[in-house]
Amino acid sequence: MRSVLGAPAVDKPVRSHADRREAISAYKAVLKAVLEQRPSGMRNRLAEALGKNRSFVSHITNPAYDTPVPAGHLAAIFDLCHFSADDRGSFLKAYDEAHPGSRQEQPRATRTRSVTIRLPDFGDDELNASLEALMQKLANDLGRTFNKSRRKK
Repeated sequence: MRSVLGAPAVDKPVRSHADRREAISAYKAVLKAVLEQRPSGMRNRLAEALGKNRSFVSHITNPAYDTPVPAGHLAAIFDLCHFSADDRGSFLKAYDEAHPGSRQEQPRATRTRSVTIRLPDFGDDELNASLEALMQKLANDLGRTFNKSRRKK
């Protein structure tokens, strides 16, 4: 399969802030092009898989923003977005230029799943939002606690 954008124009080691920004922009351009070829709703599915909100996905897929893609999210992005071999190669080349050695240093991000629960409607938007935030925090705290105990074994 052909690469969506071809190889990024980053052939030298990143030495300056401008070079790093150029490399970040290059891998984000590949990611953006891949996402644009996927069915609608892919950004939402990606946000859910990463455990992030949609605005985070917008920032990591827009070449105009400096927000880097965390190395721990790469495996989930590749799994979900189905990069071609050429696109994956172009992305990783630019990623490694922008963040030398970071893929080896970062553990894979914890995968998440969605569970729907029914909560009472208190008739107050602020109170409902507070309860939802509390439930999300509880789920995150439980996940961290169980991940820590699993690693100790």
